[in-house]
Amino acid sequence: MKQTLLSLPALFVLLAFSAVVHADAPKLTLAERLGYKATDKLLIIHADDVGMCHSVNAATTKALEIGTVTCASIMIPCPWLPEIAEYAKAHPEADFGLHLTLTSEWQRYRWRPVAPIDQVPSLLDKNGYLPHTEVEVIKNGKPEEVAKELRAQIARAREFGIKPTHVDSHMGTLFCGPFMPVYTSVAKENGILPMLMVATPARIIQGKQLGFDAAKIEETLSKEGYVFLDMLYEDSAGADLESRRAHYYNVIRNLKPGVTEIIVHLSMNDEEIQHISGAWLRRWNEFQIFTDPKTRELIDSQGIKLIGYKQLAALAYKP
Repeated sequence: MKQTLLSLPALFVLLAFSAVVHADAPKLTLAERLGYKATDKLLIIHADDVGMCHSVNAATTKALEIGTVTCASIMIPCPWLPEIAEYAKAHPEADFGLHLTLTSEWQRYRWRPVAPIDQVPSLLDKNGYLPHTEVEVIKNGKPEEVAKELRAQIARAREFGIKPTHVDSHMGTLFCGPFMPVYTSVAKENGILPMLMVATPARIIQGKQLGFDAAKIEETLSKEGYVFLDMLYEDSAGADLESRRAHYYNVIRNLKPGVTEIIVHLSMNDEEIQHISGAWLRRWNEFQIFTDPKTRELIDSQGIKLIGYKQLAALAYKP
């Protein structure tokens, strides 16, 4: 077959046209990057605090097996890590991330850093535990020590045979200005996707109050291949079952196109969790809601597609 060579001016015109078309091409939505239509409603139902205690482990694994909860994240410093690590190894199909932890919030049930305590003194309270609140961590924590602790938690998870699909932040501590660069860079160096939220107006205002520019952070990290959720929901007012059910069902009925994450906190109704957390009833009610077949029926009736972080992880660091 005879080949036709373009003249140099014609080649320049072709390249220029190609550049213009590429520049004008609409940016794919996150749903489209995942292989769905831009109009599709994709939902991640994510359970936090796994590994905290047996009650939380039992409730979360049950919810994952039922299939409405699609993924979860594990607190590596906590006492019941070995149990959930054993489950994760026996169920490689389960979608587990790491709930990177810099706080130990309960009054009598506490945990310490994973890194040697002499290497992370700014992350300790007066009793040698991780602090009760994120405010204490933000006030006293040194970014280099935060990085050391995050690396230690990821390394420990892998030593226990956990293969994390993502990382996120317990109590949102790492989403605050001083620690966001540490959070994202440590995740990337370990090849793990960090959960990130879009810069909504509320987050932009909150960021300015805390001294960082959420919109600028999103713009910069997006160019580097980080993935941002389209919407995030966590918790609801009231502890009683029906008010929480009404809240979550309202969220599901009004879901917008794109990728939305709902964060839940699950537990059984037992003496262990009742001695740990004053919010145990909320956790038990969320377990009942997200293991109820009616919840899955509602999701399906709305044409919503359930996904997890395994799908998002495939897009990590690919701008």
